[in-house]
Amino acid sequence: MISFNRFTSLIQSLALSIAVVAWTSPASAQVYSQAGFEAYLKQVSSRARAEGVSERAIVSGLSGLTINQRVVELDRPQAFDPNSISPPFEPYRIQHVDDARINGGKRAYAGSASLIPAVEAKYGVPGEILVAIWGHETNYGTFMGGFDTIRSLATLAYEGRRRELFEDELVASLKMIDRGVNRSQLVGSWAGAIGNPQFLPSVWLRVAQDGDGNGTRDIWNSRADTLHSIAAYFKSAGWRAGEPWGAPAYVPSGFNRDTVKTQLISPRCPRVFARHSQWRTIAEWKALGVRPQRSVADDTQAILLEPDGPGKTAYLLTGNYRVILDYNCSNYYALSVGLLADEIRR
Repeated sequence: MISFNRFTSLIQSLALSIAVVAWTSPASAQVYSQAGFEAYLKQVSSRARAEGVSERAIVSGLSGLTINQRVVELDRPQAFDPNSISPPFEPYRIQHVDDARINGGKRAYAGSASLIPAVEAKYGVPGEILVAIWGHETNYGTFMGGFDTIRSLATLAYEGRRRELFEDELVASLKMIDRGVNRSQLVGSWAGAIGNPQFLPSVWLRVAQDGDGNGTRDIWNSRADTLHSIAAYFKSAGWRAGEPWGAPAYVPSGFNRDTVKTQLISPRCPRVFARHSQWRTIAEWKALGVRPQRSVADDTQAILLEPDGPGKTAYLLTGNYRVILDYNCSNYYALSVGLLADEIRR
């Protein structure tokens, strides 16, 4: 998940007929203008040319862009409070693994029955995991977002706080045009994610697949391309074929959690990984009295996660759970994907 500083003000200069967006960061106030935005886009154009992007794609992508103030407004609540306490998982699970999403997933899985065996054979990722990702990202393709992707990325890059990330994605979106994607098709979330799997442009360039063999990588309209592309992402992130994502677990009363508390600090999503225990094999967990509630091979490495604390539902989670976190670095997201997948397959 992407976190940003808190939004404090939005100013429009009607007299000058240019959009001016202002906000306060912890260090200083910054003001952004349409004129500055256009000057910045010229710099992006130069970078894109240097990376081999055609003039046609640059003109098609960047001509006539304006700052999207709505993107700025949506960006502000993403502020990260280091002192915040994680909300309970159970309400999130109820909302994201509900009857509508489960039944929609079962229908999507059944509708993909002719595709899934080949995808599973090629990438080693279970079809229910792919469908669960699809369901979480776009409700099985029913809502993929309505924001102009290039305009959103240009706005987020220009604001500057995460310029490297969003400028890279902006240039990647121009490269997509050079690879045959129609400019009008680049529509998605306010933060630049596109298509059924909500890939950022750089991810599309890296892993999107032509699953139906028609010469395009159409993650907007092709179910085959969508499922192959999600599977390719998971395989590239290290998914182990035949290994479950995890399992609910029994933790005995009086279990000493300090003995398995991790001492590592992750450079990526540290608050997410700080909630994970040390790694143990399933056999070692069983010896400590912690037992998975379904069959997991004894030599499988797993961590313990108790999202709502001792006495609530606990999980033993494998390396494949970490792959789901690579898709979206949120314990609640990854848990709900796994649980939804289980319900789809049930």
